[in-house]
Amino acid sequence: MAIKVSIVEDDPKAREILVDWINRAEGFQCVSHYGSGEEAATHLPQTRPDVILMDINLPGMTGPECVRQLKPRLSEAQFVMLTVYEDSDHIFQALQAGATGYLLKQTPRAGLIAALREVHQGGSPMTANIARQVVRAFHRAVPPQPALPELSARETEVLQLLARGFLYKEIADNLNVAVPTVNTYIRRIYEKLQVRSRTEAVARFAHLPIRDAGA
Repeated sequence: MAIKVSIVEDDPKAREILVDWINRAEGFQCVSHYGSGEEAATHLPQTRPDVILMDINLPGMTGPECVRQLKPRLSEAQFVMLTVYEDSDHIFQALQAGATGYLLKQTPRAGLIAALREVHQGGSPMTANIARQVVRAFHRAVPPQPALPELSARETEVLQLLARGFLYKEIADNLNVAVPTVNTYIRRIYEKLQVRSRTEAVARFAHLPIRDAGA
């Protein structure tokens, strides 16, 4: 079945381009699109999308506030913020509201489609710059924590690539392994760190003991 996507974007031209990108992508369907947070909050739950692509800087109701209102009514849907902002305040507003991914508006079509597929499969796509901002903010906000679980060298490699914003296929290509192998490593990482998403894993990344050898 096609991955159903809804778009919330106030710029008509940008919205038109995104709708076209989604509908031309194999395995995707744009089921609704809205020009404001208020319109989305009212009508979007009826379309039951799998993924919502949300502009952060909407007029009136902001993107994070729209996510905050919709998340309880669409608990199975994944929210991906699409924005020009890279500062940590905007990032954490969106993530705290319930967003699963955070992409910059200059993300090319192929990268955006790959990210939407990744978030539908359980990932938390972030561009590399955004992932670095999350790590930096975590460094500033949280003191080192003792007794964190130790990852293997290969698991650490995978986590480092996750923190740099790599998609699962890019990680597989970089490490010369199959995508299912990457999924296995990521599942082990999540289990060891007791997290459920890329965002949480990256946040804990700053304080992990790193092994120099072994896999």
